[in-house]
Amino acid sequence: MFSKLVLCVLVAVVAAKPQGGYEAPQQSYTSSGPVVPIVKDERQGPDADGNYNFDFETGDGISRQEQGAPHGETGAVAAQGGWAFKFPDGSPGIFNFVADAAGYKVQSDLLPTPHPLPAHAIQQIEFARQQEAAGPGPQYGSPPTPGYN
Repeated sequence: MFSKLVLCVLVAVVAAKPQGGYEAPQQSYTSSGPVVPIVKDERQGPDADGNYNFDFETGDGISRQEQGAPHGETGAVAAQGGWAFKFPDGSPGIFNFVADAAGYKVQSDLLPTPHPLPAHAIQQIEFARQQEAAGPGPQYGSPPTPGYN
């Protein structure tokens, strides 16, 4: 009986022994492309008032700039800036933005714009504006207000 107990303990000890063979995977920091230098990197802030700005540019023509400051009672940050890059054919992609209480607005010649409305749609919109300005007609009026006694 004692020998069975010793045998079980030995089997448990051997089974619990670290198996080894596992190592963390080696991290590789090699890149398949050329290293692109940063040719400009200017940063300021945020200062004590919350104002900040930054401007950077890379050797392949990518640039990004932004300025921001808290505004209003809540101190929400209003920012403006932009970014630019070059397409493979060499043509520029330029974007500017404003982010404030009115939202985030981006401007660029590359952004899609809606097609112009056809003439009949513009006429319908103008007719609806005229009708609304004229108020209710004689056959249509405001709904009656219920009388409570």
